[in-house]
Amino acid sequence: MPTKSFKPVKIGVIGLGRFGRLHSLTLSRLAEAELVGVVARRQESLAAISKELPDVPGWTNLTQAIEESGAEAWVVACTTQSHVTVARELLERDKVVLLEKPIADSLEEAESLAPLVRLDSSNLMIGHIVLFNSEYQELREVARERGSISYIDCVRHRPASIIENFPGENPLHAAMVHDLYATQVLLDRAEPDHFSAQFHRTATGDIDLALAQLKWNGGPVASFAASYLTPAGMPPRGFDRTEVFGVGWSARIEPNPRPISVWDSEASWPLALEVRANPPSGMMAEELRCFCRVVRNVEAVPTGATYSDAMQVQRWMEKLNAFV
Repeated sequence: MPTKSFKPVKIGVIGLGRFGRLHSLTLSRLAEAELVGVVARRQESLAAISKELPDVPGWTNLTQAIEESGAEAWVVACTTQSHVTVARELLERDKVVLLEKPIADSLEEAESLAPLVRLDSSNLMIGHIVLFNSEYQELREVARERGSISYIDCVRHRPASIIENFPGENPLHAAMVHDLYATQVLLDRAEPDHFSAQFHRTATGDIDLALAQLKWNGGPVASFAASYLTPAGMPPRGFDRTEVFGVGWSARIEPNPRPISVWDSEASWPLALEVRANPPSGMMAEELRCFCRVVRNVEAVPTGATYSDAMQVQRWMEKLNAFV
């Protein structure tokens, strides 16, 4: 049944990195939304986005943006270190927030938002585009129809250049977190009984590989690999693979890179992820459409995207980090 139409949601975006830019471009073209402002730390970032979105005002001061933009909801896509500070100011001002994951670098910091989040999390949705990926959606249906899961194996490899471009960024937090959320949803939020992890470091001490294992007593086992190891000749976002095994059945998805390759002087993968901003389609567009429905109270925050879901995964990462 089609969703009842509603007045476009006035939304602002905070942070204009790769994902913040994509959020902004996508929102500007969604019928469900009206992009009324963007916020960045640097004036240069606002100048860059104004070339693509000349009619959208920008601010470097968040408080001023909240007061002047008229936005009723905000997408927070700034650095993880700023997530809690920014989200707190928005929630205290009764704005609805879509917060990119993870909530924070530490469990304690993430927990500090609890007094501001409604019990149904209707004012705080966690940004988790993998939940809206078409292959993952189909995998959920297959698992639901086929029965209990015995084993989940998730692989998410990213370019080795990340080590140099983003020093200190742990693949556990930046890459594996996607698969932890996806597994949480596949297993209906069940809490594991066993955690273990191993990490590999470069000669300079940076972590370039994270391996983790979760086990549910009397239930499934899940293994995870996330790395910054793929060479320059591979797809620009590396590659992802998820395999699920049950009794008498198994399934595999390989959502990254998308199945289009181009060759000239070298190979390229123009659509690494299922994200297109013009026209808006794919998992980011579907996530933002869902967020608009949440703001308008047409839909509840989906499983895997509530504050309590995020806190469960944050606790998982805290336990895995103990093995570093």
